[in-house]
Amino acid sequence: MRNGDDLEGFEGEASSASMMSAASSPYQPTTEPVSQRRGLGGLRGLRCDRLYLRGALGRLKVAQVLLALTAFICIETIMECSPCEGLYFFEFVSCSALVVTGALLLLFSLNLHTRIPQINWNLTDLVNTGLSTFFFFIASVVLAALNHKTGAEIAAVVFGFLAMAVYAVNMYLAVRKWRVNSRQQNSRQSSDYIRARTESREVVHRPEIQRLDA
Repeated sequence: MRNGDDLEGFEGEASSASMMSAASSPYQPTTEPVSQRRGLGGLRGLRCDRLYLRGALGRLKVAQVLLALTAFICIETIMECSPCEGLYFFEFVSCSALVVTGALLLLFSLNLHTRIPQINWNLTDLVNTGLSTFFFFIASVVLAALNHKTGAEIAAVVFGFLAMAVYAVNMYLAVRKWRVNSRQQNSRQSSDYIRARTESREVVHRPEIQRLDA
């Protein structure tokens, strides 16, 4: 039997041998932290922006989605049409407005637009509301002129004009917000320019700085 000293020496040799084999092995465990999976894992911190939904723009967006959806449902219940061009055009306008406005409402209510700062979202909202106002007006006028006085067609025309009005109000607020942001950006740029000019003049009028630079 081996005594305690022999066992301790044997364990020391074994541990040193294992360390040497681990150092010489090309398959060493990495000490870098494993990066988390991207994708849906980055959406865990999303929260609903209740302030936006309670504000004027948020309420208008919800109203637009509901009115566009109602107008689309009304136009889909029509089984017969002659001519059908006005019906098809109204169907396309209401469906497109529903999809685009619903996507923007989702982006703004979850603050997803802040993760894509490369896009001017205020201008995007302005373009969407302007086009939706124009096309809802045209589609509602055409459908009102070519309908057969059925209940579904009259309801679609009414909801089309209501959606146009709500989009027009949103367009006005979007224009005002875009102008305010443009003024703030221009004033910030002008202040930065004035500050840079002031600093350059201070450097020119201080000869001791020029000597140190030389």
